[in-house]
Amino acid sequence: MKKIVCVAAAAVLVLIAAFLLSVPFINDHIAEDTERGLKKIPLPEATEFIESVSCAGKLVGNGNGMQYFGALLLKSELSADELQAYYSDAAKNSDLPECFVKEQSGKKIDAIEHRELQFECDDFSGGFYIVYAWGNYGGLFSELDIRGH
Repeated sequence: MKKIVCVAAAAVLVLIAAFLLSVPFINDHIAEDTERGLKKIPLPEATEFIESVSCAGKLVGNGNGMQYFGALLLKSELSADELQAYYSDAAKNSDLPECFVKEQSGKKIDAIEHRELQFECDDFSGGFYIVYAWGNYGGLFSELDIRGH
């Protein structure tokens, strides 16, 4: 009987550990969904897709809480205002709450405060823009990820 209790307790501990170890991967997947949501939006005319990134964690501001970030790096002949109007309109017809557009002059992504996130592109000679969005998820996995605290 003692052996059965020990085996059962070990099995429960293994299941709990497996669950807790899966939490960061699930939150990363939610951030990747935000990135995929941006990529689903058709590119405007005179615009070229360069690359995309995503991350999950406590990314901006104070306090606790998971945040999900997805971004596209685009090269465009359009202005930042024209791209912002395009992506704001497109976000209304997507799963994304809102899209933001800013000029991008280097690898580092300035929208992220608490982590180093950057693009791989080396040439930022002009006409580069970041289009980014914040994902939403209020479930259990957002509370259990240590990166949100």
